[in-house]
Amino acid sequence: MNKKEYYHKKTILITGAASGIGKRFAEKVSELSDVKLILWDRNPQLLSDLKLQIGDRAEVHIANVDISDPQRIVIASDHCMKQDLLPDIIINCAGVVIGKMFHEHTYDDIRNTIVINTEGSMYVVRAFINEMIERGSGHIVNLGSASGYIGNPRMSVYASSKWGVHGWAESLRIEMKKLKTGIHVTTVIPSYIDTGMFDGVKAPFLTPILKTDDIVDKMLKGIAAGKEEIKAPFIVRFVPLLKAVLPSSLFDWFAGNVLGVYKSMDSFKGRKPNSE
Repeated sequence: MNKKEYYHKKTILITGAASGIGKRFAEKVSELSDVKLILWDRNPQLLSDLKLQIGDRAEVHIANVDISDPQRIVIASDHCMKQDLLPDIIINCAGVVIGKMFHEHTYDDIRNTIVINTEGSMYVVRAFINEMIERGSGHIVNLGSASGYIGNPRMSVYASSKWGVHGWAESLRIEMKKLKTGIHVTTVIPSYIDTGMFDGVKAPFLTPILKTDDIVDKMLKGIAAGKEEIKAPFIVRFVPLLKAVLPSSLFDWFAGNVLGVYKSMDSFKGRKPNSE
């Protein structure tokens, strides 16, 4: 089945839809096929702008949803159900990064990162999964990170949040398969992406900063193909193997001195407040 056929008439929920990967996915999938889009973000103005931009290419439903708030998710998901908008595909894109050494994090920094990046994705899926199981179909897509494979200075809390995403998503995938629910689970595992979220980072050797369009294109193709993992760039595929075969001291030397991973966040600035 080609991409256009796969997405045809699908109802797609995207979190973090007002910017970055979420926004670009909404734009591209609405150009590709006839879809219904449910777009959630905590920036209602940018969501409204995106809805106007998409225009009549797709039926678009927007909602001001902070995924760190389970009660808000329950309200929003119930509203979807009443409108007969049970998602066929859930794309969990919402995320934050602080970019500080661990001792510089406040308690709120830690909580917000874990709740939004890890718990938030769980909350969103939990709100719909029983109905998806009852229907016998669905596709859950979670945005992980190469930092879920490898520790990195100034990313301790962010990396832990993505390790959590990887562990949960893999377990969920196995559960759904074991229970024969018809629900597929895909984890997207990229390195740095030029969405603005990681402005200022220095690309490690052999690990170019990904273009948003490139990773979204890989997602559109990989989801349609039913891939369990979508990794980019190519070197990300080898990180777990290298960590498995190399002693930790040798891996640290290779990652830090050869690839330059451990210096990549030294000049981190991050996305400006209220920017796209």
